[in-house]
Amino acid sequence: MSAKHFLNDPTHLVNTALLSIPLTNPAVSCDLANKIIYRKPNGASQVSVISGGGSGHEPSFASFVGNGLLSGAVAGTIFASPSAEQVRRCILHRVEKDKGVLVVVMNYTGDVLNFGMAVEKARASGIDVDMIVVGDDAGVGREKGGKLTVLEGIAGTVLVQKIAGALAAKGASLKEVADVARLIAENTVSIGSSLSHVHVPGRSVVEAGDDELKEGETEIGMGIHNEAGSERKTTDLPGLVTTMLAHCLDTSDKDRNFSDMSSQDEVVLLVNNLGGVSVLELGGITNEVVEQLAKNYKIHPVRVLAGTFMTSLNGLGFSISLLKIQDTGLGPGKTTLELLDAPAEASGWSAAIATDTWKRQGESTKNEEEGGVDEIQSSNLQLDCAFAKSALTTALDRLVKAEPEITNYDTIVGDGDCGIGLKRGADAILKLLEKMKKTDDAVVFLQNIIQVVEVTMDGTSGALYAIFLNALAHGLRQQSPKSPEQITAEIWGKALESSLQALNKYTPAQPGDRTLIDALHPFVTTLCQTGDIQAATQAADEGSKRTRGMKASLGRTVYVGGDGWQGVPDPGAYGLAELLLGLSEGFKK
Repeated sequence: MSAKHFLNDPTHLVNTALLSIPLTNPAVSCDLANKIIYRKPNGASQVSVISGGGSGHEPSFASFVGNGLLSGAVAGTIFASPSAEQVRRCILHRVEKDKGVLVVVMNYTGDVLNFGMAVEKARASGIDVDMIVVGDDAGVGREKGGKLTVLEGIAGTVLVQKIAGALAAKGASLKEVADVARLIAENTVSIGSSLSHVHVPGRSVVEAGDDELKEGETEIGMGIHNEAGSERKTTDLPGLVTTMLAHCLDTSDKDRNFSDMSSQDEVVLLVNNLGGVSVLELGGITNEVVEQLAKNYKIHPVRVLAGTFMTSLNGLGFSISLLKIQDTGLGPGKTTLELLDAPAEASGWSAAIATDTWKRQGESTKNEEEGGVDEIQSSNLQLDCAFAKSALTTALDRLVKAEPEITNYDTIVGDGDCGIGLKRGADAILKLLEKMKKTDDAVVFLQNIIQVVEVTMDGTSGALYAIFLNALAHGLRQQSPKSPEQITAEIWGKALESSLQALNKYTPAQPGDRTLIDALHPFVTTLCQTGDIQAATQAADEGSKRTRGMKASLGRTVYVGGDGWQGVPDPGAYGLAELLLGLSEGFKK
């Protein structure tokens, strides 16, 4: 790997790279504080399409912002998801919202959770927003991947972004744009390969060991974040392309075949440079792929895109993406190929910036206030504020007392931060309850708590709680009557059920996977069935206890060796159960 860089400070590198984008495209602006690139208002009302992810994949995603493509992009640090707060500010304060917002992300846990939390936050505030998760990587088979890595998102994502952005620019509705984006995502398959791992600027240089690829050796299925691939081979380019295409197109491989493309289909081919392949060599690779598609599969691509679309820093590798053309159902001018061919005024795409757009260079942009406070919309669902504060205080006090035990469990099966994170959030909510103004509005009461959770709780558990609570607020608002009425157990149950369904969109965790879902799911289902908080809490406690000895399917516990995990419950499930047991105690007072 090459460990030499002109810019070795990763923070300075990301910031200056973002600042360069408006210099090459005067149609966009940079919100550096939140690492957002967004399109300047152009007088046309349309659905906004936003995307993003870790830095290091340039020109994705920030250089795809422009007329005819993305409305906004949110960047994280190198190979790390941006925070939910960054994404929330992009949706609420940086793009048009009148016709709705579509969020397109790759299928990585951090991206799905943080973008998902922001989506639920925006939806809870009344914005019409949808989210597409793209998983096109055929590099890891179903059996080996399980719930952890199968169908992650790689370069095929850019086809979804381009077509969705072009359709939005033609004035289509949010539903039409989202439906077509899903259609493209479902019919796209990709695979990558590399000759070497990459070095992230700012990290220490480690001498190459057994993990580094040997001369002539290729890693197949290497992830876009430089993750290890599924296999290594010593082969030449024709042999490598043969293997890659087989993983995408061989219908006899039931473990790996994720598509059903044939010679009867119209197919788009995208050959993507991971950053370190010369233009000359990428041309040779593209020719080999096209020849093998014709020879071995009788597939003649109707479009061939070759270039640098989604990199892994200076990764010495490439990826192949294949899109099976489907009818959008929207008629002339809005077919898949017409949308793919439509001009895009984005510096990272192949279309050039128009002369008229250059005239906008130096044009001032709207000066929006940083970190504006979101207005909390009221509802007609009423609760007893004093009782709610008392019951919640009892629950949070119990959770705080349980922190040492939760931390101990998480030290055995995780990285030891679960209890501390839960306590941090509980302490912050307790402080809020002490000074919070009296409100009888159930949604307003909940939204105040959500704001604290989003600021004080981080990590995976923080994102899960924030997504669930935002979805809960949305579920309550959906049931708000025309005139003030007292909230009931039935209303709570329906809202909790809908928020559990929303959470399922962002995590594959189910009961039996040894996660907090083992406590949350029985609580929600029991409350919906009985309306009895005591019975629901008991079900959550029993679900938490069942995680003792349960083999994990998700999370860090999957990688923990030894037998220590068998004697302790899942920390997340245990912490949630303690909170709910405290809530049950509060209801008895």
